[in-house]
Amino acid sequence: MKLVLLNRKDFEYDIYSLIKAFFHKDDIKILTIEDRKEQGRLLENLEFGIVINYEIDGIQLSYFRYGKQAAIKNIRVDYQNRLDTKNRLKRLLYRFLSQMEKKTLPWGTLTGIRPVKIPLQMLNKGCSENEIRQYMKDTYLLCDEKTSLSISVAKREKKILNKKDFSKGYSLYIGIPFCPTTCLYCSFTSYPIGVWRNKVWDYLYALEKEIKFTAEVFRHKSPDTIYIGGGTPTTLTAEQLDYLLSLIAMHFPLEGVREFTVEAGRPDSITEKKLEMLKKHGVDRISVNPQTLNQETLNFIGRLHTVEQFVDAYFLARQVGFVNINMDIIIGLPKETIEHVTHTMNRIEELEPDSLTVHSLAVKRASKLRRMIDDEQLLSMVNTEEIMHITRQGAAKLNMEPYYLYRQKNIAGNLENIGYAKEDKYGIYNIVMMEEVQTIAALGAGSVSKYVYPLRDKIERNDNVKDVSIYIDEIEAVIHKKRIFYDRVVSERRLEHFGIEK
Repeated sequence: MKLVLLNRKDFEYDIYSLIKAFFHKDDIKILTIEDRKEQGRLLENLEFGIVINYEIDGIQLSYFRYGKQAAIKNIRVDYQNRLDTKNRLKRLLYRFLSQMEKKTLPWGTLTGIRPVKIPLQMLNKGCSENEIRQYMKDTYLLCDEKTSLSISVAKREKKILNKKDFSKGYSLYIGIPFCPTTCLYCSFTSYPIGVWRNKVWDYLYALEKEIKFTAEVFRHKSPDTIYIGGGTPTTLTAEQLDYLLSLIAMHFPLEGVREFTVEAGRPDSITEKKLEMLKKHGVDRISVNPQTLNQETLNFIGRLHTVEQFVDAYFLARQVGFVNINMDIIIGLPKETIEHVTHTMNRIEELEPDSLTVHSLAVKRASKLRRMIDDEQLLSMVNTEEIMHITRQGAAKLNMEPYYLYRQKNIAGNLENIGYAKEDKYGIYNIVMMEEVQTIAALGAGSVSKYVYPLRDKIERNDNVKDVSIYIDEIEAVIHKKRIFYDRVVSERRLEHFGIEK
């Protein structure tokens, strides 16, 4: 365990996230002087800890070993400037940890999930690449490679976003929380279809009510993108998919939709009839996800399909007529080596998908994988810059460019998740969702709606209940909560439009 002592509460999350990036396997405990009793108990046998004192005009950082404390550094700060104070504190802490551990982090002090947002904002303000590069290096201590990557992605996003004013529209997300099985690493809202099959129609009937409500709220607009995710939407039968997609066509104007995506992620859920149903209703982008093309790993992580089933499902989608197919892979899966990743990429290059999303494994607290690690049943999970380079090379061979990027807590190797795509095959929903430039109306159990105020750079969220049974039984309460949310944000949006501060 790593202990951090503060003389008062401030910047706890930033401190925790940065220390966790250096010591991802350790528990991090942050205490303030109010926690004197717990401090005393923990300090008795603690090998190492960090002390941060917020003083009148600066911050002091020191450390202690076995109760002996040593002063390290004082920096001056202006507490009125919260952002600058936070960045100065994180640089101070980063340099100390980097020197102590004899290592650097590829993303420097950046611990948030949207590192591209900073260079994108600077590009929109007219900053040059050199100005952005220097700012990222000085402010966040990024390495040159990640700085170049973030600028490259930001430039591509800017080009795509400049084609339309997305702030005036919205995107529609619909969550289907059922899967063939629950993968070892998964913590999403997903329920094994074998157990929940008798509840699927009830879920769709509840979803119908939320669809009608949402269509009424956004009756003066048409969605720019539609994304049906999960879970695995194609665990629905062809009849159920037809019912859901017919509801969408009935209640939302689709003539302005630029992209209609359905995650057909699990090959064992894909049939020709389902693919034809998606095609019939205008779905123009799907995901068929292997995660890995090593059968032993697939078996271990709980994906009960074969490599051959994945290949067959992919070619079946091509045969039905889909010309925009994404594949997801995960780097850092248990027991996989550089040779396993190389094999996966070689097979993907042979198949030639239109886009590829490379996820660095993030071990979630609620996953089975987390429990296995805690019980020391599993120790071998590796991701490195060298492995990520293999995926970059593979994407380049397929004429794909990086177009969106995000990071997660506890991500393998402290690296990133990155989407690659061929020209004109970029996932528009992924960009508007990740860069938070557009309102997302999200429906279904576990979904989170985001309402964007473009003039104030402000976002408000409204989350649906995660439990499927509660969502079904209390759908009227779910809608009532959302109605209150939309009534309030629409009122505030009107005030924003007229320049009135509420």
